[in-house]
Amino acid sequence: MNRRSQLVGGIALSTRAATEHSEKAYALLKADAEKIRKLIEVQMDNLTMPQCPLYEEVLDTQMFGLSREIDFAIRLNLIDEHTGKQILSELERKLAAFHEATVGG
Repeated sequence: MNRRSQLVGGIALSTRAATEHSEKAYALLKADAEKIRKLIEVQMDNLTMPQCPLYEEVLDTQMFGLSREIDFAIRLNLIDEHTGKQILSELERKLAAFHEATVGG
């Protein structure tokens, strides 16, 4: 492996290719987080009961799935652990703010 290559998931890639893969992984994870936010928003608009078991089950399932995707990307060295936690934290903040606006408003 030369100086211009990086090990990603056990495969030597050029630095440029590794950067492109990392950027794509980050964009896909952010898009999945946004899909979850939109799904929860639609549920809240239609159910108006955030304590509904269906709402909680969908939220838990979706968040678990996203966390597994993030863990996988971290293990492949596509994103670092801090970035993964940041994606989850940002989504949790958005969902909490939406929940407060819906329930409190």
